[in-house]
Amino acid sequence: MKIRPLRLILWIAVLSVVGMGCRSEFERIRMSGDTELILTKAIEFYEEGDWVKSQTLFELVLNQYRGRPEAEEIYFKYAYTFYNLNQFALSAHYFNNFAETFAYSPYREEADYMSAYSNYQMSPVFRLDQISTVEAVQGFQEFVNTYPTSDRVAECNELIDEMRAKLEKKAFASAQLYYRMTDYQSGIHSFENLLREYPDSEQAEQVHYLLVASTFKYAERSIFEKREERYEEAVEQYLDFVERYPSSTYMDEANLIYNKTQNELKSLSE
Repeated sequence: MKIRPLRLILWIAVLSVVGMGCRSEFERIRMSGDTELILTKAIEFYEEGDWVKSQTLFELVLNQYRGRPEAEEIYFKYAYTFYNLNQFALSAHYFNNFAETFAYSPYREEADYMSAYSNYQMSPVFRLDQISTVEAVQGFQEFVNTYPTSDRVAECNELIDEMRAKLEKKAFASAQLYYRMTDYQSGIHSFENLLREYPDSEQAEQVHYLLVASTFKYAERSIFEKREERYEEAVEQYLDFVERYPSSTYMDEANLIYNKTQNELKSLSE
């Protein structure tokens, strides 16, 4: 059966009307081109906790309101939609951008905090890459320095301690890995860096012992011309260890290493 042109046009018109009737309120708002309506509804969706719809509508009006008084609230709420959707990398980015763009905003303090807190939310278990953890620590430290009287300072300091403990654990695990892989030179550098970065580490005693063991094993594997010098470094590490921890549980192992070191030095001097 053939449909005449006029009938076809009528069918298309009917289907278009039906399609428009079936279109959701959100889609009608999104496609309306009415900037004020879109913003009003974006804020309504935001207050209702519908972050996806709110974010979508905010995106449509960000540029139109750029430079206008409304821009500050739009951008701030827009950043929060990413946080509330657990899109923490983007929320960190947009909160940071907000703080830089609206430097004198009453929301600036909260934006600085939320940028750091977004990175904190991305901080993974200690065995994984810790870029987000480092950025969180830096962000919280900058917050404390910038807003020393803020009610959030105590919380920031607690979170900094938590993140630093994770970074310390990561550093210790990495140094131990070098030791287990018999890469003693890298292990020595890693243990020394750990002690410089975390002088009050709970693992300090074990780290100092591992420095004794690492320098001795490194000397053992060195070329002949370097052995005496490196055995002497092992002796220095041992003496430092004994002075710091005279009652250490590692003392027997440390003494055994020291005796071996002395024997090697004696042999080299003959």
